[in-house]
Amino acid sequence: MENKEREMSVREKGKGFFPRLRSKLKPFASLGRKIVGEDIRVFWSRVLFLLGPLIALFQVELLNETNLYYNLDPGEFIMNMVWYCIVFFIFWLILGRRRRTAVVSCIFFEVIGIVNHYVLEFRGRILFPHDIASVRTAANVVGEYDFTPDYYIYGTMALMLLYFLAVKFWMVPQKERSYFRKKYVTGLLGVAAAGYIVAFFFTGWLPSQGIKTQQWRTQSNGFVLNFTIALRYSSVDKPSDYSEENMTKLTQSLTAEYDAEEESGMDLYADTFQATKKAGTTPVGGDTVTKTQPTNLICIMNESFTDMSIYDKLQINGETLPFYNSLSENTIKGWMYSPVTGGGTANVEYEFLTGNSTAFLPSGTVPYQLYVKDRQASLVSLMSELGYETTAFHPYVSSGWNRPLVYSYMGFDHQIFEDDMQNPEYVRGYISDQSDYRQIESITEKAGGKPTFIFNVTMQNHGGYNQGWYNLPRVLSLTGTMFGTSNYTEQYLALMRKSDDALKELIDYYSQVKEPTMIVLFGDHQGKLTTAFYEQLFGKSTDYLTVEENQMEYITPFMIWTNYDSPEVEDVMISTNYLGALTAKAANLPMTDYMTFLEKLYKEIPVINTNGYITPDGSMTENAEDLTEKQQELLKQYQSLAYCNLFDRFEEIDKSFFRLSSLS
Repeated sequence: MENKEREMSVREKGKGFFPRLRSKLKPFASLGRKIVGEDIRVFWSRVLFLLGPLIALFQVELLNETNLYYNLDPGEFIMNMVWYCIVFFIFWLILGRRRRTAVVSCIFFEVIGIVNHYVLEFRGRILFPHDIASVRTAANVVGEYDFTPDYYIYGTMALMLLYFLAVKFWMVPQKERSYFRKKYVTGLLGVAAAGYIVAFFFTGWLPSQGIKTQQWRTQSNGFVLNFTIALRYSSVDKPSDYSEENMTKLTQSLTAEYDAEEESGMDLYADTFQATKKAGTTPVGGDTVTKTQPTNLICIMNESFTDMSIYDKLQINGETLPFYNSLSENTIKGWMYSPVTGGGTANVEYEFLTGNSTAFLPSGTVPYQLYVKDRQASLVSLMSELGYETTAFHPYVSSGWNRPLVYSYMGFDHQIFEDDMQNPEYVRGYISDQSDYRQIESITEKAGGKPTFIFNVTMQNHGGYNQGWYNLPRVLSLTGTMFGTSNYTEQYLALMRKSDDALKELIDYYSQVKEPTMIVLFGDHQGKLTTAFYEQLFGKSTDYLTVEENQMEYITPFMIWTNYDSPEVEDVMISTNYLGALTAKAANLPMTDYMTFLEKLYKEIPVINTNGYITPDGSMTENAEDLTEKQQELLKQYQSLAYCNLFDRFEEIDKSFFRLSSLS
């Protein structure tokens, strides 16, 4: 007897922890079966299985930092639950057994939830369908982020483990794929799921509910619902009354209007920029516009470049951008409203270079990856037509955002990436702005006085502000009530100061260059800082920001500086889609009719971004219906023109309206 017991003990030890635990709990399970009876166990097994979609929803939304009580109304909750049930149903069809379905489905949603959680943490928004196409871009920078699990991840994994234990010990095992014995149930569920999918994606039911994709404050929809809504709107519908015939009539009418103004001697350079005032905005006259055209036109989109002083409650022990703020001579400067915040660099590039607004595209989409499939009229094509040699320069890997292909469609003569640079300086693992700007200087030196256009996207200030301080002095600290609250923010502020130092060096260099030079510099978006820090800045939860407060997160500085006499304007208010056209105007370059249209639209609606509109009197709105009839009509024309420029490019319209002449 002792030998048998010893053998059983040895056998149990060789089974591993969970088999041994099951063996120990087996008598209790058997006792439970006797107490409740087999029919009751079957009933509760089904209940436990049906709880699976709810458990999965809790997993995903906890990782999405969603307060289910406050953020989801009953309709949104139900629509989310339907998607979870559909996924469980699909896995049930594949696996055929409740236990396997429950386990696999919950693991599936936990993985999705964790991926989304890190996207939310690093980008400030949830996962979108287009992010699948951006996986190579994400892989380029993934090593620079901290993936240490937090209490959200530990909490959801604990919840999942408890559910798995309940499934293991309380769900009745199935001997066969039971749904084959109840085909009518399977059929009914399949028809219901298919009907919902068809209604969701292919009818007007979803728009009739008034539910829109949320790009940044995404908790209001719930993750799965927001993702599927974005998928629903990933294709771009043609604007109303859009056709080649109507576009031909519109562009010919606008061209005739601009030609008449030019023949009448109207000064198209007057009142170009709108300067911000506390009481609104006032146009600034253009009488002093010089006729000088720059030999070197350098456009720098500085990664996450921001002046955090726009937030009144920020407490720091110094100035973030002292040199930038000191610039006034031969300088136009002010505030640019970006279409994105915390990430989405490629969309800012797209707006600046083309003049097309991403506000007309489905939320969360990236034109570089989804829509730019052929040659694209842009600021680049204009510069090429004017005889400039054009260069795109980004001091990082070439695979991000599909840039090499898109840049070729834009018409760049040359492309320079990280591998093309020699012995650059690195800050936190990224090439410094100082090395970046010295590369620009090298390009213009080699040009030898020939007209040169450079579009540069820097990398130094890219997100992940919890990295080491390699080659980055601690020059600024949070003070007062903010003291010691965010090392993350202090690293970001230190990067801004280093960018400011590099800008001073760049301006000092071109101040001594004999060729007329214009430098356009703007931030693509604010850096993604922690939600807790922004709540300190606003003094409330970011879920309850006003339109005005929400727009603040989209503001970055911009400037247009020349080394020759040029207009001096401060506090200009503009959005990214206009900046390329107004760069051409400030440079006294011939403009395409599309650029002239943008210049006129700018005077009526100075800011158009994915977050709403700002009118010349400074009022903000999220809804186009709040604009005047004239503004709405111009906005409708703009949407049609932007669609035409991106998707159709009818040959005659392309030549006569979006370009100066036909490209050979």
